[in-house]
Amino acid sequence: MHRGRASITSTAPTNIVDARFDADCSIFATSTPHGFAVYKTNPLKLLRRRNLTGTISKILPLHSTNLIFLVGGGRNPQYPPNKVILWDEALGKVVGEIEFSEQVRGLACRRGTLVVALKRRVVQFEVSPQGIVKTREWDTCDNERGLVALATAEGSTLLIMPGPPGPNRGHVRLVHLKPCPPKPPPSPPPNTLPTKEPSSSSSFAPPRDPVSIIKAHTTSLSCLAVTRSGRYLATTSSRGTLLRVWDALNGQMVREFRRGADQAFIYGIAFRPDEAEICVWSDKGTIHIFKIHESEGAGNRVSAFSSLSAYLPKYVGSEWSYAEFRLPSSSKHIALSAASAGTVIQAPDPDAAEEEKATVGWIQVPLPPIVPPPAPVSSSPPSKSSRQPSSSSSKPGTPQQPPPPRTEYQLVALAFSGGWYRLSPSPSSTTASSSRSSSFGESGSVSRPGFFRPSPSIASSRPTEKGKERAQNQERDEGKARRKCQILEYKRFGEWDGW
Repeated sequence: MHRGRASITSTAPTNIVDARFDADCSIFATSTPHGFAVYKTNPLKLLRRRNLTGTISKILPLHSTNLIFLVGGGRNPQYPPNKVILWDEALGKVVGEIEFSEQVRGLACRRGTLVVALKRRVVQFEVSPQGIVKTREWDTCDNERGLVALATAEGSTLLIMPGPPGPNRGHVRLVHLKPCPPKPPPSPPPNTLPTKEPSSSSSFAPPRDPVSIIKAHTTSLSCLAVTRSGRYLATTSSRGTLLRVWDALNGQMVREFRRGADQAFIYGIAFRPDEAEICVWSDKGTIHIFKIHESEGAGNRVSAFSSLSAYLPKYVGSEWSYAEFRLPSSSKHIALSAASAGTVIQAPDPDAAEEEKATVGWIQVPLPPIVPPPAPVSSSPPSKSSRQPSSSSSKPGTPQQPPPPRTEYQLVALAFSGGWYRLSPSPSSTTASSSRSSSFGESGSVSRPGFFRPSPSIASSRPTEKGKERAQNQERDEGKARRKCQILEYKRFGEWDGW
């Protein structure tokens, strides 16, 4: 039976200028040349949107609140690029602004705190209902990318930024702020006494003599990230080949991972909430996932000659990602479709989204409970001992305790071309097994673990191999190849929502 080939229409791609998750990855905000919108991360749902006449180049939601930080940019900026706008979506208007003498490079926030990165400065502000107040300022080396990161868990204190001015552009400065305030409790019902806020153990208390400078790389920094608790931080350099994880307590390197052998531009780093894994993504269009703490399951890949790393170059002893995901390149299909239809392909828009650029975050997804198999039915009559009730057995009518809930950490990738991907690094995900036969539907979602072409080492076969020899070689190559993340769900967002 012959099946028809899937066709891709020549629709214009969605133009996402910026996309950021909140601290818990429960929501994310996106901006386009026509406005901005806020979405629920999982399941994907448009919460609110705002049409504007200009472009927003940077957008950052303040946790799961109605406050959003905006910075204008592009050819037609909505606001000057040297201003940070505090937008209240509940009121639908600007409630505050901060003006600088130069362009704003980067933003980071937590409850009650906003940090703005300029080219050679990092400025801290306290945000409260009474207003925005400047509190501290630090000088840094050249920071074109606006690198800055904040620990966001309750009680955390860590703020990281590029090192002080000087020739050492690969250094990281660690600053400890006031503890992050807890999440405000909901209004108590009437006639009830207020309860004490439970203490959080997820934050990392700063040491008595904290480390202030970490010599992370010999070249300039390209990306910074910190765990929510502030215990670990991660860095990459302008080469984009190595990812290093550091302990904020003593400034020592915990792990070093290799993303690849060739140079790449790192877009971002994200720690898993339990600090067991970390992912990094770059302009190569790939997301690499590494294990920080080895546990059950597949570990990071190493070379077969890693035991001889003391006598061979450092490259041989590197740890490589145990799983990866490659973002599809949709514009190539669109260009081919347009060319085949005889249409004229226009020049690229300067405000258009960069190809294969994305933002990635971790989410915790509940899994269905494991149903125990039914007890086998015996055809023989029960013995005398089995008829007598046991002291440990539950009485008739006593409800059984439900099994503990199961959860899994998954990834959500937001492609700047408008693609929303929910991924699972685990090969045994129960949700993936139910979606193997899914295809594109009317809602625009797809779940196809086998969507992408396998690596060349698996796909290619030698012409002289036959029968059992070919199967053995394929099994050997699959053991060497890294695992591909499973696509559990795919949807479109942005202008596809009609705004």
